[in-house]
Amino acid sequence: MQTAPNRQSVKATSWSYAWSQPAFRIKFIVAWALVLSILAGFHIFFEHIEKREGPILDDWLLNQIPSYNVSVPVFICIWGATLIAIIRSIKYPQTCLLMATSYLLVSLTRILSIWFISLNPPNGLIPLVDPLTNFFYGKQYITKDLFFSGHTSSVFIIFLCLTKRSDKIITGVLCIILAVLLLVQHVHYTIDILAAPVISYGCYLLAKWLVAEIN
Repeated sequence: MQTAPNRQSVKATSWSYAWSQPAFRIKFIVAWALVLSILAGFHIFFEHIEKREGPILDDWLLNQIPSYNVSVPVFICIWGATLIAIIRSIKYPQTCLLMATSYLLVSLTRILSIWFISLNPPNGLIPLVDPLTNFFYGKQYITKDLFFSGHTSSVFIIFLCLTKRSDKIITGVLCIILAVLLLVQHVHYTIDILAAPVISYGCYLLAKWLVAEIN
């Protein structure tokens, strides 16, 4: 005897159902429109930031780590987590909306923090070569987008938004590896890395409240 599908499960995985809800539709359109607008304008903001001067922090931990170019494994961590996020977002509309809203809040918070906290990059920094990310940042390598780490916060947001245990384990491990690699390449100060998950978690909680569940 065939059992009826769980109604909550259908809701969670049905884009047609989600799109039929006016609240979801409005939030989805607004969130993604703002995310795409920020991505489109990132290069203007970061080109301005790159012209500013600020202090170089005396980072004890970073001073103990020799600087190496690990752009390729950094790239693998970031886009490996992003691929998982895309796959889950295709199946779960609520996850897609939550990720977009969380990323939007993280990006806005990061723009404000970088604007008000002007820093020069750490000694020994090797520019991060990521052709996909650099597409949004502009033609020049950006080195002064420091507090707080955008790469770490993006992967951490993916970790928070995913619900499947195996996905969380994979993205959690990728986030830890990424944080270590960013320090190895001296792309960020230690405080940039440590602050990223804390601030991102606050943005995630606010995003959950804004998004709420589909009724």
